[in-house]
Amino acid sequence: QNFMKNFNLNKIQKIFFSGIGGIGISALAKWMVHLNKTVIGSDINQSEITDTLQKKGIKIYFQQKPENITKDIDLFIYSPAVPPNHPERQKAKEYKIPQLSYPEFLGILSKNYYTIAISGTHGKSTVTALTGWILEKAQLDPTVVVGSKMKFWEDNLRLGKSKYLVAEACEWKAHMLQIQPKIIILNNLELDHPDYYKNVSQEIQTFQKFANKLKTQDLLILNGDDKNLAKIKPKSRILTFGIKNKRTDLIAKNIRVNSKKHLQTFEIYYQKKSLGQFEIKLPGIINVYNCLGPILVALNLNIDVKTIKLALKSFPGLWRRLEKICYYKKALIFADYGHHPTAVRQTLKAIKDFYPKNRIVLIFQPHEHTRTKVLFSDYTKSFDQADVLILNEIYTVPGRENQKQINSVSSKDLAQAIQRRNKKIKIIYTQNLDQTKQALDSLIKPKDIVIIMGAGDIYKIIAKLK
Repeated sequence: QNFMKNFNLNKIQKIFFSGIGGIGISALAKWMVHLNKTVIGSDINQSEITDTLQKKGIKIYFQQKPENITKDIDLFIYSPAVPPNHPERQKAKEYKIPQLSYPEFLGILSKNYYTIAISGTHGKSTVTALTGWILEKAQLDPTVVVGSKMKFWEDNLRLGKSKYLVAEACEWKAHMLQIQPKIIILNNLELDHPDYYKNVSQEIQTFQKFANKLKTQDLLILNGDDKNLAKIKPKSRILTFGIKNKRTDLIAKNIRVNSKKHLQTFEIYYQKKSLGQFEIKLPGIINVYNCLGPILVALNLNIDVKTIKLALKSFPGLWRRLEKICYYKKALIFADYGHHPTAVRQTLKAIKDFYPKNRIVLIFQPHEHTRTKVLFSDYTKSFDQADVLILNEIYTVPGRENQKQINSVSSKDLAQAIQRRNKKIKIIYTQNLDQTKQALDSLIKPKDIVIIMGAGDIYKIIAKLK
């Protein structure tokens, strides 16, 4: 605690990152390289992310052993997945090296900036990237930390020279409470991470604590269509956005999908005044919602409407967020990170909007047994827009689940429950990635739209299709 209060980054030269391959923590590792710190790290898996870090000259150990930790390390940063009894953390403790979790470190860094924090259940990465993208196009030169990779910037990081920091603030284990924001966007709120939150009301209380971090002159931006967010009452200024609720400060109307050009347009009204028509290349009503918080941030930073429109129109989308990958056997392949029942349903609806006449094949890997079990009945209703569903066995998150939880539910149970409810959809259960690839090869047809979806290792199939 004392260390955090008197934290001085200038006095720190050598930093060790444990679990450096994580999508959030790797952004901070890159950031520190840019500040000319000596950065080393470890991870149990080699990945595209670790490859990128190694190209930046970061030394990475792929065995997490106490010997990796040396006395000359000034700061030890760990991924939230790394437990206190981890050999590297034990060694750092022995050497009295100060330790911070990734969210704590991001929180400390956020104190030196005008921080815009994005949180909620769905769409955080897209909203963070969109906000940063608009600020960049308005020449405000922000630093942006995103929990996904982008085809632009440095994957998950944009380093700016201004006072603005745009940061994705994850709600797992209440990590967002570490951040010190001036503006918060809350996109939506429903039960997720049931390994941490017992119920929705506990989650609402945690988000209320987050909102309470704002001072009276700061700004909370809320989705006014979300019944759970309606319960959050801040001390700060508040602005709302919506599509259904006509009493919100910012409303999107006349949403039109152009399925030939793969774009959608909508009209924006801000405090009852029309700002004209906006256009995005991203599909689905979910992505209209994703634009509304960033538009409100931009208007509040006095960015002109023309700049906002041009930024939204040119935004290229993110890695594994309905990302168009390639053609395979004359079918079009998309990748998506969605893993919550609502995200699955909205993503399928979005694809259906852009490809109304094509057969939709969804390859889905549920993420975590606890989540699958708690949200089981919601999952059974999420796949109606798919014509074919290949359901891979549930992804087990290393270190997060015990054997009893793993044995408690299988994708096989989910496949049977979905089929009972919906006789029209063709469902294939697969035990592993090889079987999933075989199943795809056996049924794929030209002109199919194939979505490979999940937050686990299902994306590894993509390399085989490329």
